[in-house]
Amino acid sequence: MEIGIGLPSTLASATGADILTWAREADTAGFSTLGTIDRVVYGNHETIPTLAAAAAVTSRIRLTSAILIAPFRGNGTLLAKELATIDSFADGRLTVGIAVGGRDDDYTATGTDFHRRGAIFDDQLAEMRAVWSGASRGTAGAVGPVPAGDGPPLLIGGGGEHTNRRVVEYGAGWISGGGGPDAFAKGAAPIRQAWSDGGRSGAPRLVALGYYALGPDATALAEGYLTDYYAFAGPYAKMAAEAALTSEDVVREQLAAFADAGCDELILFPCSPEVDQLRRLAGVALG
Repeated sequence: MEIGIGLPSTLASATGADILTWAREADTAGFSTLGTIDRVVYGNHETIPTLAAAAAVTSRIRLTSAILIAPFRGNGTLLAKELATIDSFADGRLTVGIAVGGRDDDYTATGTDFHRRGAIFDDQLAEMRAVWSGASRGTAGAVGPVPAGDGPPLLIGGGGEHTNRRVVEYGAGWISGGGGPDAFAKGAAPIRQAWSDGGRSGAPRLVALGYYALGPDATALAEGYLTDYYAFAGPYAKMAAEAALTSEDVVREQLAAFADAGCDELILFPCSPEVDQLRRLAGVALG
């Protein structure tokens, strides 16, 4: 199982300099990917320019949106162009975790119909595929830049029959939301079955994410960040904080458990922008 690390871009206290320092260190530390979490109504940095900035200061590490919320970003043509541009800066290192999201305030703030997000998402996925395949969209022909291969691989997030269908039709695999190894395994099983039933060759790529904080203030860091970030979710906010990995032993245990559940890559997101958190995780997970 590969081990990725999240950028601190979702932390309201993180500066642009913090994020770029983190990206550079992760590139040399040996993590498999740099992850981003997406949100509009919060004090975070916006995902698409953050990924572009990370691409510009790294050369080895992959970039993964975990996840990018698509429907409130407008039409699939522009989104396809933006993602192909990031992938060009990254020389083909971009993976796009993508889904509909569930926070209605983000939709209200962007003037997007929350109740039509599934239909909007389906239209976007079809249009992204068409754009990346070189379909003409005007007198100049195709929308560029020309992506590597068939475009950045898509990891579809969510659960249920619509997610299964999208993974089979458009995805390279599936990315789970927060939750432990058992929740991951439960969500991955129908994806594997749908992949097989849909006649896809090989196996879907299965990715998970989690939160961590290490060091003497680990519990306080996790509680302070996650109860604020997930305040919209009511009691789940406290559960999210309690589920964070806050000791080296727990990190090791969870890495083993996710690997046993068939996870191909686990991306761990920090609860503090201090780069010492990156170094601590590298010492445990990559040592």
